[in-house]
Amino acid sequence: MKLVVVSAGLSVPSSTRLLADRLAAGTGRYTSVDVQVVELRDLAVEIAHNFTSGFPGRALSAALEAVTEADGLIVVTPVFSASYSGLFKSFFDVLDQDALTGKPVLIAATGGSARHSLVLEHALRPLFAYLRAVVVPTAVYAASEDWGAEGLADRIDRAAGELGRLMEGLGSGAGAVRRAEVAGAADKADASVVVDTDTAAAIAPRSLDGALASADRFTVIPFEQQLAALRP
Repeated sequence: MKLVVVSAGLSVPSSTRLLADRLAAGTGRYTSVDVQVVELRDLAVEIAHNFTSGFPGRALSAALEAVTEADGLIVVTPVFSASYSGLFKSFFDVLDQDALTGKPVLIAATGGSARHSLVLEHALRPLFAYLRAVVVPTAVYAASEDWGAEGLADRIDRAAGELGRLMEGLGSGAGAVRRAEVAGAADKADASVVVDTDTAAAIAPRSLDGALASADRFTVIPFEQQLAALRP
C-alpha cells in the first residue's frame, strides 16, 4: 500500500520532518507500505502560483496526485501563531475537495512549547474532518522538550498502529468498494445515505437483509428504501 507523508517543515534539518519519518517508520511495522514524502518547503513557489493562475506546476501536480492516490496519509506541520502553518493550509487549499474522502490520515505537529498541543484538536482535526478524511484517534504533538523524553515514542507507536490497521481495513476489497460508494454518494442529488449495517439491520432486519453487504460493515442504502423500511 502507498503511504504519503506531507511535511511542512521549513528548516534543514527539521524536527517536523523527523517526526514525520518516525511516524512513517512506525506505520511500516504494522503494515507493508511504500512511503513517499512530500516536502512542502520545495513546493512553496508553485503553491503560490497555483492560487494566482489556477494551474499547478509540474512538481505540485505530482504531489497532489500522490496524495490523491495514497492509501493513507501522515501530515505534520510546525505550529505558527497557535495553528498550522500557512504553507500547510495552502497545500490542502489547492487539493481537490474530494481527494481525501474516506482516506485514513494521521495528524501530527511540532512546536517549541507543550502549550500548543491543542492545535491538533482545535485546528488539524476539524480541517481533515471537513475534507471527509478518516482521522486516526491518536494525534501526535512533539514539543522541543519531548525529544528524547519518555512518552513520545509510545505516542508515535500508538498512532502509527492505528493508521496501519486502518489502512489494512480500508485497503481490503470490500473496504475499497465502500470508499468508492461514499465518494459517489456525496455527488448524487437523490441523497443516498451511507449507514452502519448493524444500525440498519436493527431498524429493519427483514426488509433490509437483501441490501446489506455481508463482506463489509458499511453499505449505501437509498433514502427511499430507508423510508420504506421504517413504515409499519
